[in-house]
Amino acid sequence: MIETFQLAKRFKKFEAVKDVTFRAEAGEVFGLLGPNGAGKTTTLRMLATVLSPSSGTATVSGYDIRTQANAVRAHLGILVESAGLYSHSTTREHLRYVGNLHGLNGSGLERRIDELIEVLDMGDFADRIGQGFSRGMIRKVVMGMALVHDPPNIILDEPTQGLDVVSTRTVRDLIRQFKAEGRCVILSTHIMDEVERLCDRVAIVHRGEILEKGTPQELIAKYQADNLETAFVEIIGAEALLNEAQREAEREAQQQKSGRRS
Repeated sequence: MIETFQLAKRFKKFEAVKDVTFRAEAGEVFGLLGPNGAGKTTTLRMLATVLSPSSGTATVSGYDIRTQANAVRAHLGILVESAGLYSHSTTREHLRYVGNLHGLNGSGLERRIDELIEVLDMGDFADRIGQGFSRGMIRKVVMGMALVHDPPNIILDEPTQGLDVVSTRTVRDLIRQFKAEGRCVILSTHIMDEVERLCDRVAIVHRGEILEKGTPQELIAKYQADNLETAFVEIIGAEALLNEAQREAEREAQQQKSGRRS
C-alpha cells in the first residue's frame, strides 16, 4: 500500500505539488493522471525518496519516506519515463547490478534475472550491451531493473511508451498480473484507453493539486462524458475556467482598491 498525507514540494517560490493526499491499496492499480507539468513526476520522485517533501509525507508498505528511506526502497520498484542504460553494460549486467544494490546475489538472483528476461521477452538482447538499443528495448530493461527485487509496490511512469503493439500487450498483461498477485501499482500515463482498461481508481492532478478522484466509470458518469479522455478534458478545463474567474475577480478588486486611493 502507498499512502500520501498532504504531500507538498516547493522549489523556491514555485509550488510543484500542493497538499496531495491519496491512498493506493494492495491489489489495486491506481492511476495518477495529469497534463505535462502537473506535478506527477515530482510526486513520484518523492515517493521513491529521490526528492524530500517540503511538507507532508507518505508511506510505502507502512514505511515513512522521510525517516525510513532504505525500507521504502526495499519495498518499492519504480520505472521512470526518462530512465536510460549504461551503453557498455549488457541487459543481464544491468539487472545483476540493481539486484546487488538490493542485497541479492548468487543463484537466486540469476534465476530471477532469467525469469525477467523470459517474462519481458528480452532473450534476443539479454547478453548485448546497451549501446544501440531501441527505445522499446530500453524500456524493457528498465522495467526488469524495477522488478528484480520482487517489490510489493510498483510505480510505472509511462510504461508502454516506445513499445510496439506486442510489447505493449505484454506490459499490460504484466500489470494485470501484479494486481492479481496483490501488489500495489501506481500507473502514470497519457494513454487514456490504457487507464480505462487497467486502473481501478484514478486521481487527476493539475498544477500540483488533485482535482478529482474516483473510478474511471464514476468520473465518466459525473461529467456526462463518453469516455475518460473527454471527462479528463472537462475536469482540466473546468479548473482552468475557475482560475481565470478568480484572477479576474482579483484584478477587479485591485482596480477598485486603486480607485479608492486616487
